[in-house]
Amino acid sequence: MALLPILEYPDTGLRKVAAPVPADRFADPAFQRLLDHMFQTMYEAPGIGLASTQVDTYERFMVIDVTETRDQPLVFVNPTIRDRSADLRVHTEGCLSIPGVFADVTRADGIVVEAFDRHGKAFELIVDGLLATCVQHEIDHLDGKLFIDYLSPLKRDRALKKLEKLRKGRD
Repeated sequence: MALLPILEYPDTGLRKVAAPVPADRFADPAFQRLLDHMFQTMYEAPGIGLASTQVDTYERFMVIDVTETRDQPLVFVNPTIRDRSADLRVHTEGCLSIPGVFADVTRADGIVVEAFDRHGKAFELIVDGLLATCVQHEIDHLDGKLFIDYLSPLKRDRALKKLEKLRKGRD
């Protein structure tokens, strides 16, 4: 399988809103391969979630595996958050598209998410904790939003300066 290039901030592709996946796409072998390549890319990065927009594909799907053993891969196609708990959770988030930058983000601790699996079967999950944070983070990607958008202007500026410094160190 091929590793996919991950777009990095400030690539304008990260701000594009993904279109719904049509029903006939599930039977497409190329779509199934793309999902497999996304998992491989996510695991190698390493990360716990990857949205299609991060790999320059603008359809509404994402892959997630928050387990340490990397043995519970989840595919969400056309995901929608149907409910959010009133309880909030602060989690230190990072992003494969903003490598090396981490910041505290407040999100709903629990959510109800509806989606289709990789074969087009509808499902609903009630999740909390890290998985809820990850689902919300990846859906934000599909909507053209990044975790740094939740930060105050001062914290966002610091995060982006850190990213710039890290990039200079890579060159």
